[in-house]
Amino acid sequence: MTKKRIAVIGGGVSGLVSIKCCLEEGLEPVCFERTDDIGGLWRFQENPEEGRASIYKSVIINTSKEMMCFSDYPIPAHFPNFMHNSQVLEYFRMYAKDFDLLKYIRFKTTVCSVKKQPDFSTSGQWEVVTESEGEKEVTVFDGVMVCTGHHTNAHLPLESFPGIEKFKGQYFHSRDYKNPESFSGKRVIVIGIGNSGGDLAVEISHTAKQVFLSTRRGSWITNRVGDHGYPFDVLFFSRLKHFLRKIVGESLLNIYMESKMNQRFNHEMYGLKPKHRALNQHPTINDDLPNRIISGLVKVKGNVKEFTETAAIFEDGSREDNIDAVIFATGYTFAFPFLDDCIKVVKNKVSLYKKVFPTNLEKPTLAIIGLVQPLGATMPISELQGRWVTQVFKGLKTLPSQSEMIRDITKAQEKIDKRYLESQRHTIQTDFIDYTVELADLVGVRPNLLSLAFTDPKLALQLLLGPYTPIQYRLWGPGNWDGARKAILTIDERIRKPMMTREVESSGSMTSTLTMAWVMLAVVFFAIIITYF
Repeated sequence: MTKKRIAVIGGGVSGLVSIKCCLEEGLEPVCFERTDDIGGLWRFQENPEEGRASIYKSVIINTSKEMMCFSDYPIPAHFPNFMHNSQVLEYFRMYAKDFDLLKYIRFKTTVCSVKKQPDFSTSGQWEVVTESEGEKEVTVFDGVMVCTGHHTNAHLPLESFPGIEKFKGQYFHSRDYKNPESFSGKRVIVIGIGNSGGDLAVEISHTAKQVFLSTRRGSWITNRVGDHGYPFDVLFFSRLKHFLRKIVGESLLNIYMESKMNQRFNHEMYGLKPKHRALNQHPTINDDLPNRIISGLVKVKGNVKEFTETAAIFEDGSREDNIDAVIFATGYTFAFPFLDDCIKVVKNKVSLYKKVFPTNLEKPTLAIIGLVQPLGATMPISELQGRWVTQVFKGLKTLPSQSEMIRDITKAQEKIDKRYLESQRHTIQTDFIDYTVELADLVGVRPNLLSLAFTDPKLALQLLLGPYTPIQYRLWGPGNWDGARKAILTIDERIRKPMMTREVESSGSMTSTLTMAWVMLAVVFFAIIITYF
């Protein structure tokens, strides 16, 4: 039987994992990457390319290595928990090399259009037009996986800032920022307090005369280093804690989280306290911002009302003169111009079943991979999406009726609207654990904690109390990996390894047999609750 050919558009993280997922299901992938290399967002370049995501030189990832790794390819123990962008790219290169993925990628090839074949209602096939070195090529594929990301098109709302056209200083989007040297001795305004805005304000404050961080609504700030020095996401994301958060409810959880963040520094005193609650917006992750504020090097201001030739006037009536530069850290928009109206994007909103499949096609042969914004890592989500999609493409899994899919989309959107502030930043927001559990069920790889509590209690305990690792989804089911159990049980070793570069006296302690017995009873109890309720 002839293998189904699948077009993978984009050679970033989602594209790489989609190639591998195709190979695991016996499909034939052909990946089109418009540049000459892999990496997508994580490949730093001094000069941003048109239509390609771009990062600044100092970027360090906000998710730790144990939470962002591919499920059958743990990040090496000696790599830092939060990696510099060059190390993230190095990991992707290792992944591509070890699984021999590069030979399936056609570099310097742009996808011009993706259109249904005339017999699409029966064949589900697509006509893909590509261009490379001035030559166009038309190829028919049995399925298409779009992996172009959502950090490509800069959102620059200049119409919201009257007077910017007569401002004599420099102004640009954060996408075009690369390093702080050019701002030496200058007075700079950074507009926007997302992760990029916070990072840029901190970094530029090391060379600038003064940095002003302008925010419409403020933000809750959390940092990478959690209790006892562990990565914050390793502590935050666990099955037990997630279950307890659901029992406690959003209101009490907001109180707890806000108290925790205010213990580090008082958000009201620092001018950062927002009107919204902690869970109503994607938090800003920044280790250094409060230090720069308390040092006076960064000053937090409200929204800019208007600009003059040399000054900014804020909504509270205050004014800052002699401004040299304005950087708009105002986010991104996304679109699929090559898709022939198959998917409509309106104000960063898109209607996709399980955030993957459009509902208006006769055949489920088009999928969007990685179009999500979780509080957590995107990589494991893209991987699970890819595993599910390739099962659907192969015919192993089917989708529900169009009406059922639309109802599911509506329900999911209502949940987002209820929880998050209305913002382009939150249109593709998703809950990391809930969504990955949902995908794992669809793929058929969700671990059964109740069964494990009796057959492998040590592993069950780790899965319940330990970090919510992507590796758990290789324990059994399609694509299971023999090394998964060992990798899960050695997570703590890999977390500690890069930091323990000096020998110190250990203060280890022994756990009594009685305590362990109670813990195992707790595992069974919670496993029953989680499984059946």
